Amino acid sequence: MAEDDAVPLTGKVKDKLIATKQDWAREGRLLTGMHADPRAERLPPGQRLVQDFPVLDLGVQPDVNPQNWRLRIEGLVAAPVRLTLEEFRALPQVERVNDIHCVTQWSRYDNSWHGVSVATLLEMARPKDEARFVALTSYDGYTTNLAMADFAREENLFAHSWEGAPLERRHGGPVRLVVPHLYFWKSPKWVTRIELLREDRPGFWEVRGYHNRGDPWMEERYG
Repeated sequence: MAEDDAVPLTGKVKDKLIATKQDWAREGRLLTGMHADPRAERLPPGQRLVQDFPVLDLGVQPDVNPQNWRLRIEGLVAAPVRLTLEEFRALPQVERVNDIHCVTQWSRYDNSWHGVSVATLLEMARPKDEARFVALTSYDGYTTNLAMADFAREENLFAHSWEGAPLERRHGGPVRLVVPHLYFWKSPKWVTRIELLREDRPGFWEVRGYHNRGDPWMEERYG
């Protein structure tokens, strides 16, 4: 993250929680050993439905002033992009309704999001032919990775609103990525940087034992 993108952080990194989740990966906790077809089963194996929207983070929440928020698209692109929030919201807007699935076993149906499609941003940046992977960085220092094929899907978007209201800070506001076909750790909150890469670069949880892709119906919780 560039120095001019730094923002204040509230809270303290939950080292014990992170260690516990690493233990889960080593132990294979929550695994059922089952697979499902998303065309036939709406709820992935081992998941339970919730009505609320649980808050999960590393223990810190960045206090991003909307006036200072920036989204950068860099790396293997022909036209690097740097957007303010005003510029981001002036782009063509989309609405998506989808289910989300957290690796900690909760799922929530029919979430309504407003924002900018990934396709719109990629069209602006013009990825080079050799760009096969994406690394994402958030204002709290969190990182995760996606294959370009997963990142560029039509349903994915960078959301600024959820259920008709601006996205709350605790849920990733001003803007978060939403990739509904993978476990939700692949949909980073407070996103600020998108880097297109030739080679894969595993992120925060991926280097701590979690699966590199994270398909809920294949129960790809751990690597």
